[in-house]
Amino acid sequence: MGLSTFDIAAILFILVIFVPFLASSIKIVKEYERAVMFRLGRLIGARGPGIFFRIPIVDTFIKVDLRIVTVDVPKQEIITKDNVSVKVDAVVYYRVVDPVSAVVKVSNYNYAVAMLGQTILRDVVGQAELDDLLQRRDEINKKIQELIDEVTMPWGIKVTAVTIRSVELPENLMRAMAKQAEAERWRRARVIEAEGERQAAAKLGEAALIYEKHPAAMRLRELQTMVEVAREKALIVVTEAGKASELAKLTAAAASIERKEAMKSSSR
Repeated sequence: MGLSTFDIAAILFILVIFVPFLASSIKIVKEYERAVMFRLGRLIGARGPGIFFRIPIVDTFIKVDLRIVTVDVPKQEIITKDNVSVKVDAVVYYRVVDPVSAVVKVSNYNYAVAMLGQTILRDVVGQAELDDLLQRRDEINKKIQELIDEVTMPWGIKVTAVTIRSVELPENLMRAMAKQAEAERWRRARVIEAEGERQAAAKLGEAALIYEKHPAAMRLRELQTMVEVAREKALIVVTEAGKASELAKLTAAAASIERKEAMKSSSR
C-alpha cells in the first residue's frame, strides 16, 4: 500500500523540522577549546573536547581557548625609585586553566589581564631603582608575574611568564652613562699601564743590583748595545773623550764575534 499525499507531506515536514534541529543540536569543540554551557541562563558546566549536544534555544554556550595567550603591555612612562623617568613595555603570557571561572567571574579576561599588567608593571618598576631595572630584570619579571598571578588565579587564569621587553632612557641620561662607561675604561687602562710600569721598575731594580755586583756584566751589556746600534749605519755614537778608540775596537771585536757565530750556525 502506497503512501498518501498527506503522509508524504508529514514526512517532509518532519524532515524539514528535525534535520535543522539535529544540526543545531550537535556541536564540536577542538582539543584546545572548551564550551561553557548555560541552560535557560543557568550554568551547567563545561563541555569538550570533541562532540557534545545542546538543546536549541534552551542551551547556549561560550567557547574558551585554553592555549597560551600573549598580551602586549604598551609602553608606560614610569618614574623609578631614584627619580629617573623611563619608558617600559612588557609582554604577559597566560592561559585559562578553569574555563568556567574565566567566563563567570570576569567579563573580558583578556582585557582584564592587559589592564592588570599595566598597573602592576607601573607599581613594581616605580619601586625599583634604575640599576636594578637594568641589571636585575629577571627578578623584576618574576615579581610582576607573581603579583598578576595572585589576582588572576581566582578567575581561572594562570600567568606563565612576564617579560620586560625594553627600557627606554632619557637622552641626557644615556649620554651621561656613556661618559661614565668611557671614564671607567680609561681608569682601567691607566691602572693596567701603571701596573706594567711598576713591574718593569721592579725588574729594572733587580737588574741594577745584578749589574752592581757584577761590573763585567754591565760592560757586556754596554757592548751588546753598541753592536745593536752599529747595525743602523745612519746612526752616530757619541762617547766620552779618550774612549772612542777603545770603544771602537771593542765594538768591532764584538761584531766580529757575532758574525763568526752566525756563520757557524748557518754552516750547521
